[in-house]
Amino acid sequence: MARPIVRGTAAWKYFGDFRDALLAGQVLVLQVAHPVVAAGVRDHSDYTSDPWTRLMRTGASLSIYVYGGASGARFEAARLRALHRSFTGVASGRRYSALDPLAYAWVHATLVKVPVDAQRFFGRPLSSSDLEEYYAQMCDVGRMLGVRSQDLPPDWAAFERYYDSMVAGFSGNPTLDELFETIRTVRKPVRWLPDSWWRWHGRIQMFLLRATLPPALRDRLGLQWTSRDERRFRRFASAVRLAATPIPARVRTVHMRWIGKLNVRLRAHPKVYERLIGGNGPGSASPSPGD
Repeated sequence: MARPIVRGTAAWKYFGDFRDALLAGQVLVLQVAHPVVAAGVRDHSDYTSDPWTRLMRTGASLSIYVYGGASGARFEAARLRALHRSFTGVASGRRYSALDPLAYAWVHATLVKVPVDAQRFFGRPLSSSDLEEYYAQMCDVGRMLGVRSQDLPPDWAAFERYYDSMVAGFSGNPTLDELFETIRTVRKPVRWLPDSWWRWHGRIQMFLLRATLPPALRDRLGLQWTSRDERRFRRFASAVRLAATPIPARVRTVHMRWIGKLNVRLRAHPKVYERLIGGNGPGSASPSPGD
């Protein structure tokens, strides 16, 4: 067991850092590259028709694990597992389940990796002690979510070997193609955003996605990356690093901490959550597809 996730510990400092959002496209691609996850997204997700509501529900759920307290995290974990039991179907002639242990562990692994990658690209790489504590804490979160102990590598070095071996087995699939198209063409979240501004959104998201994916997978997916792109990304990453690194962790994570605590309070009022976010939220008896 790791230290509890409290103020100042590694998971508290890094899991909700606002720079993690720069890897949103990367983590989606890595998850959907898994064939079982791709089949579940294809059959049960509403992200193409309503991506912003889906994104808000995902952010709300993630915030609870680290910032909602132990009881809030246990409640949300039970809700998600109950929801995903109904996500089954057939892919390539074989039945699948969203709770397939290996696929379920992989989704957790991608979320574990995001803050480490975000610091590597846009901040300072985690120290050995922070990395050890962070990984142990996220293993505890994984067990709480129902990831089997045998599917959680014992330490960070073993996790990296597992992660790299998984990525090495991935290639393109139709659900990934649909995801790329959604990123390029997603509608504005609010009408008042000028079209001239919003046209850059898809380009920026695809640029960050191509920049941060493992290079071998990027090549297998046919995503072009040039030396000019690399120079542009390095300049961008340096600018983010210079601007964000001096900001205290309590400020870099304030949005996720606030969302986590708010969502724990909303467990007792699912109808209020439904009106605010759309769909059923923490505490709901009948969650909607797409959470």
